Amino acid sequence: MSEAPVGGSAESYGIAGLAEKLRTTVKAFSDLSPQDLEWFLSKAEVFRLQPGEFVVREGDPATHMWVILEGEMRARRESGGTDSVVFTSRAGDVTGILPFSRMTHYTVTGRALTPILGLGFHTKNFPELIQRLPGLAQKLIGLLTDRVRDFTRIEQQNEKLAALGKLSAGLAHELNNPSAAARRSAGALRECLKRLRESSHDSNLSSEDCGLLAQHEEEIRSALRPVEHQDEFARVEREEAIQGWLERHKVADAWKLAPLLAEANLLDGQLESFAVVAGSSLAPELMRFATLLEMDRIATELDHSTERISDLIKAIKEYSYMDQAPSQEVDLKQSLETTLTIMNHKLKHGITVTRDYAKDLPKLMAYGSELNQVWTNLIDNAADAMRGKGKLLVRAKPENDYMLVEIGDSGPGIPAEVQSRIFEPFFTTKGVGEGTGLGLDVVHRIIKKMHGQISVKSAPGDTRFQVRIPIKGAVE
Repeated sequence: MSEAPVGGSAESYGIAGLAEKLRTTVKAFSDLSPQDLEWFLSKAEVFRLQPGEFVVREGDPATHMWVILEGEMRARRESGGTDSVVFTSRAGDVTGILPFSRMTHYTVTGRALTPILGLGFHTKNFPELIQRLPGLAQKLIGLLTDRVRDFTRIEQQNEKLAALGKLSAGLAHELNNPSAAARRSAGALRECLKRLRESSHDSNLSSEDCGLLAQHEEEIRSALRPVEHQDEFARVEREEAIQGWLERHKVADAWKLAPLLAEANLLDGQLESFAVVAGSSLAPELMRFATLLEMDRIATELDHSTERISDLIKAIKEYSYMDQAPSQEVDLKQSLETTLTIMNHKLKHGITVTRDYAKDLPKLMAYGSELNQVWTNLIDNAADAMRGKGKLLVRAKPENDYMLVEIGDSGPGIPAEVQSRIFEPFFTTKGVGEGTGLGLDVVHRIIKKMHGQISVKSAPGDTRFQVRIPIKGAVE
């Protein structure tokens, strides 16, 4: 597809009027002489666009600098999907390719939002522009620098948001499991309470027999052991045996009670002794006792679930260094362990984590939340490189005046020819749509901010990122 339709030469639109509009509308041209403005217009092509028409298309060769005199244009990366950042250019803006830019193809698609009057200046005229109008060239270089800085800032912010989104999704998954278990346990407890009420109505034990049975129940409870068999057939066989015993003792709904007794691991001798004490109230008393044992198990499950939720919340607070100053004492081992907890959703299905921490690691004065962001990016990259299956190494130890942290993986490695570029902004070895190429750039900037160093050693099956943080200022 073609670029913006060119309407004609500046002469056909009136040089004097266009020169005045260019001078008063576009700041970069405000101090040019009439002769310089006329020269620029003599090399430019005038275009008009209606709303919806294309100014530029993503992927087309970058051949023009566009000067917007009237109207407004919206542009975005169509390859980035509907969530891609939208850029706006209005009257007075200069867009497209600028002098000294290394852009070869337009990276966005721009459409007119309102009727546009603009100028197209071809790159073939850049050398003459730089020589004839060095002041304008300097201003355009400034615009280019501002554009690169703003674009990088936006992409870095998007990288942070994407990383936050991945962390949020992982934490939501991790929190969902124990919270769902707790909810199931609460429902099971309500069912247990219902059975207890029903069984208490059906029992006709005397007060003396109730005391004897309670004593016998405690003896059984203290003697119970966890179920040893994990085999499904063995479990079914035990349930069937207990159900047969219950049916021989004329217990109604034996099929409901048998799984509870099998899960509690009551032995044949314990059932027989219980039957002797319970007498004619065997069925309701056995249901009551089995229900109490089940409630014990449910309480244990609830404790484990809520403990897991508490651990995750604690990890989130430690990870973000909530309610703490930006720079603080950082326990390096705890920092790494907290990050591993946060990243557990990416590691637990096939990645074996090996920890190697030196004893008595000193605390460091550092930016805690940013340091955790470093570990997150490196561990996330390692997990992606291994496709979720492999070995992850996390090591920390003193090395001369630095603390050395190694994050290693057993993935395919980084090709030698690109290892020198992996910390460059926007460079990525991942496929299209899998990464922005800013994760390691963020890591590099954070480590540099802490006056540290980062390097990589990579071979097939053994890739290690080595982060060195100065020990100077460490708190013992």
